[in-house]
Amino acid sequence: MIKKIFDFYLDASIHVALAIFSLVHVTALTLNINVPVELYFFIFFGSISCYNFVKFGVEAEKYILVTNTYHKNIQFFSFGCLLVASYQLFFLSERVFVGLLFLAGITGLYALPVLPKHKNFRSFSGLKILIVAAVWAGTTVVLPAISVLDEKISWNVKIEAVQRFLFVLILLVPFEIRDLKYDSTALKTLPQRIGVKGTKMIGYGWSILFYAATFFKTDLDVTHVVVKTILFLLLILMLFKTELSQKKYFSSFWVEAIPLFWWLLFVISTKYTISL
Repeated sequence: MIKKIFDFYLDASIHVALAIFSLVHVTALTLNINVPVELYFFIFFGSISCYNFVKFGVEAEKYILVTNTYHKNIQFFSFGCLLVASYQLFFLSERVFVGLLFLAGITGLYALPVLPKHKNFRSFSGLKILIVAAVWAGTTVVLPAISVLDEKISWNVKIEAVQRFLFVLILLVPFEIRDLKYDSTALKTLPQRIGVKGTKMIGYGWSILFYAATFFKTDLDVTHVVVKTILFLLLILMLFKTELSQKKYFSSFWVEAIPLFWWLLFVISTKYTISL
């Protein structure tokens, strides 16, 4: 029973939604802003419904007419989350709503067959991970920032968005390597182009850029440096441990838990620094 609950927790995208939720709070702590609770709820419940829509069938007929009982449960759960997320829209600012429409448009182009020959942007060579990283960066950095800050996006917000983009790219490396055995050759993913070793080397390069960007911020303090150093080492270790044949929960649980670890590390480090 515990295993069934755990698998549902993963398959219903609750784990990935918690990862996104935690990154929003990381942004709030990093930029020292108070993100509206309604935005937290919208992003959490909206992420569940959005991810499940992309995962379990981007064609409306396949998604609505589900025969598998397990997938039906996930479907009903997703629709319930969509209702909760939709209710939160009434409490969000106009700027956030415009930003959401933009991100929703990108997600739609990624998932839906809107191009000739029933293709979507996901099928374009190398575009898949860039779109995912951009949507995550926009959702977890830009939306929280514009929900609070009235002025133009500051330098620190831009750096944080770039770091978040790189962070998600790094997290996608294990998934890209894991899916090498299943992805169509037409996708021309990184592992298909340059192999597993080459993809991991690029991941190491992204990790270095992610860490180096920390020192471009104007409000750098000890907490940020300590947290980013530990996180950088963790990302390097994750890439080192990534293999073509992975254990069942390596990517789907442990890799996706790294944002949660980042949040926990930030909270602990902040309290410890303040106590000092």
